Amino acid sequence: MSGSADPRSGVVVVVGASSGIGRATAVQFARHGAKLVLAARSRESLNEVAEQCRELGAEAFVVPTDVSDETQVTELVFRAVREFGRIDVWVGAASVFAYGRFEKTPPEVFRQQIETNLMGQVHSARAVLPVFRRQAAEQNGRVRRGASGRIIFVASIYSRVTSPYASGYVTSKHGLLGFSDVLREEVRRDGIEVGSVLPATIDTPIYQHAANYSGQRAHPLPPIVAPERVAAAILRMTRHPKRAVKVGRSQGLLVPFRDVAPGIFSRAVRPAMDTMALRGGEVESSHGNVFEPQPDLNAVSGGWRIPRFTRLLPAAATASALLLLVGRRAARRP
Repeated sequence: MSGSADPRSGVVVVVGASSGIGRATAVQFARHGAKLVLAARSRESLNEVAEQCRELGAEAFVVPTDVSDETQVTELVFRAVREFGRIDVWVGAASVFAYGRFEKTPPEVFRQQIETNLMGQVHSARAVLPVFRRQAAEQNGRVRRGASGRIIFVASIYSRVTSPYASGYVTSKHGLLGFSDVLREEVRRDGIEVGSVLPATIDTPIYQHAANYSGQRAHPLPPIVAPERVAAAILRMTRHPKRAVKVGRSQGLLVPFRDVAPGIFSRAVRPAMDTMALRGGEVESSHGNVFEPQPDLNAVSGGWRIPRFTRLLPAAATASALLLLVGRRAARRP
């Protein structure tokens, strides 16, 4: 079976398809007529997404999978190829999140974030690369119509910046971007494309799903971006591969800000989290969905969106800080 000239309508595996970015991405691919293999831990939620994709005219096949289990990921790849004959695009969007100081976060919760957010992507690459290499070999002697396979990892702005109270998540996402870069360098000459999207704060249920050991009510840091924007970026990357693409212009400014002024960033980030992310109250500790899915909370949106003028405030604050830094440096020059 030959691949589609447009990878958006080829065979697409979406891992983490039950909720948030993964769910939005599955729907976007369905609109382009993709053959979809949908993976996540909750069969119930996957069936809901599959039905929505079928209503849009796409074929959709469900494979319940916990990506932290390498055996299950290998089975996912086997079943995808058995069902559709090939894989054109692999989207790794499965993630779990936990709030709390490092010392208050149970070791098993920290570890599971690494196992899901990082090792789940490693397992995925190890399982799907042989498929892509076989497809590359089948293309020999033919006119090539694009890459033999594409891997798109859903990393995070936290792959490039840091934050207190999210040690496991930040560690996993830093590691994921490094892994993505290494893999891209190793396989690009073989006709396999690898890239990452780096979403800022996205309006998904990951914050309702999050484990919480802070003792306070948690809230995503504004400004909050629609998940459909991340899905659109993923679709663009299938046709125009890039190393990494940030989604969310305002928080994207934090990356150069931290690079240029790491001291100022370090002094500002904890007060920002204390003020905007942890909002008081008395909340009992919870594992969230770190170990078990919570299908009742699964959806594309988490209902966190706020008015546009409010979303502009962090961008203005970041720009002001950058201007202050540039002004101070200019004043020091002779």
